[in-house]
Amino acid sequence: MTGPGATSGFESGGFESGGFESGGFESGGFESGCFESGCFDRWGLEGWGFETRAIHAGQEPDRVTGAVLPPLSLATTYAQDAVGAHRGYEYSRSANPTRATLETALAALEGARRGLAFASGLGAEDAVLHLLRPGDHLLVPRDAYGGTYRLVDRVWGPLGVAHTPVDLADLDAVRAALRPSTRMVWAETPSNPLLNIVDIAALAEVVHGGVVHGQGALLVVDNTFATPYLQRPLALGADIVVHSTTKYLGGHSDVVGGFVATRDGARADEIAFFQNAIGAVPSPFDCYLVLRGAKTLAVRMDRHCGNAAAVADRLASHPAVGRVLYPGLATHPGHQVAARQMRGFGGMVSFVLRGGETAALEVARSTELFTLAESLGAVESLIEHPHRMTHSSVADSPLAVDPGLLRLSVGIETGADLLADLTQALDRVGGPR
Repeated sequence: MTGPGATSGFESGGFESGGFESGGFESGGFESGCFESGCFDRWGLEGWGFETRAIHAGQEPDRVTGAVLPPLSLATTYAQDAVGAHRGYEYSRSANPTRATLETALAALEGARRGLAFASGLGAEDAVLHLLRPGDHLLVPRDAYGGTYRLVDRVWGPLGVAHTPVDLADLDAVRAALRPSTRMVWAETPSNPLLNIVDIAALAEVVHGGVVHGQGALLVVDNTFATPYLQRPLALGADIVVHSTTKYLGGHSDVVGGFVATRDGARADEIAFFQNAIGAVPSPFDCYLVLRGAKTLAVRMDRHCGNAAAVADRLASHPAVGRVLYPGLATHPGHQVAARQMRGFGGMVSFVLRGGETAALEVARSTELFTLAESLGAVESLIEHPHRMTHSSVADSPLAVDPGLLRLSVGIETGADLLADLTQALDRVGGPR
């Protein structure tokens, strides 16, 4: 890979062979004790690679028919052998076989004791926030996803949960922001849309310090941008991981969903209670679609990362671009941390136009392969203007996004075609160099 900010770690559009680097992905697979007793005895997951887990964990052939895929169970209710004597399922809001398969599979990918699926990413986040009580305090990133901040500020704020936006990459700032009432620290890494990087292991040490904030706080990491293929927050000290499965895990712009993973059995039980009591559960067919997408996560992420690295280099060399935000660039302030805790640098790239908002809007309307649309993480490339689109809800808050910034979700199309599309759009506002 060549260019002004040439990224490291990619060969021929993919990753170097050899598996996960130390620091985030210990060789030999997931640590023992990560899974409920008896759930994974058949698979011997400790010796399996990520791609094998994605295809096989929790997904053995059907025992009745031999079907290679687990059956899609659309039933809403289940026959009982006697009053109160069921076979693990009684009503599909509480539990469903297809959802259970998805939860088992994704928990295996995150190295979690238990996973819980939800109808959307925000549904998953809301269930986690239900662990807080009036009077509790929460730290959130200064560049959090707009929907997350809206949920924290406008839903949980009036209910008595206080919050403070803070730069989570600045550990001194985190220490200063902690209060005796702080019960949770919410991190995104890479963040949305500025692609800032948080040192998860170092942040976990601060958050779990205990003395400064009384009863201790939970570290929650939104792993949507990185996916469990590139980064495993639980192995780095996080308490809870959340996902919008709408994005890379689903990967095809055809399903909305969310997921929560943890290694703490008691905490998982609490979140499972909220999952059932609130009822924000995905349909069986939605679970099937996420399961299907997760099987190809690794090969898709390799291509996403390779294309994104090439796009970042092209952007960095174009005169219309003032700044490129991509952790794979050596100039990115979080590059070294990302290289240590991630397998690759992801498929998201943001950049700021020298011509400000006017130029940004012109570029957004001028691309042909990059579709102007919200969301991210699917096979097709997308472009969006966060200030007016995904982050409009934080326009008048401390999390307001630069109007000159565009966010790219780089897909898995032919890389040269993507570069040509961006170049022609940028030339409209900055001219060729």
